[in-house]
Amino acid sequence: MTGRSGVRRVCTGVVLAVALALVGVVGVPAAGWAADGSGGSGASGRDAARAWPVGGPDGVLRRFEPPPKPWAAGHRGVDLAAAPGAEVRAAAAGVVTFSGLVAGRPVVTVAHPGSGTPPLRTTYLPVTGTLPVGTAVTAGQVIGRLAPDGRHCGAHDCLHWGLLRGGRYLDPLALLGAGRARLLPLGGAGA
Repeated sequence: MTGRSGVRRVCTGVVLAVALALVGVVGVPAAGWAADGSGGSGASGRDAARAWPVGGPDGVLRRFEPPPKPWAAGHRGVDLAAAPGAEVRAAAAGVVTFSGLVAGRPVVTVAHPGSGTPPLRTTYLPVTGTLPVGTAVTAGQVIGRLAPDGRHCGAHDCLHWGLLRGGRYLDPLALLGAGRARLLPLGGAGA
């Protein structure tokens, strides 16, 4: 690397590295998963698949609306139209880590190993789980059935689908390439 072109490549790489270190991106939770969703380290093609938990893109009733502060109001997931009794599927390969009641409502949680640190988790409610905790699932595998619950979507029946990395909520539609990305301030979220 001699001459101006070598210096230009080094400078471009340094600028890019600094920019990536200073700017956080929310709504692109697949960080840690390769572009094909495989986890980037020899995971099988089966792990690369994604699936709509119910329906498809036409069934989105309400999108992810992150709160301005962690304690503030917002919509920490996506509402998908579905009728009580509908089969609910895992959005990506993982392991069922919770299936039970939270605040009187049935919830299923699937952790997605190989998706980064800490691993991503998808949540599904109100869903009565049909698999025991510890069960490995593939994308599109049925994990439960939608329970009747008129509290979240009002006049509509729906599945509330969430995505978290640690305690931070992300846009679950990003798993399917349909999420929104937004740049955070230089100091990170809430700065």
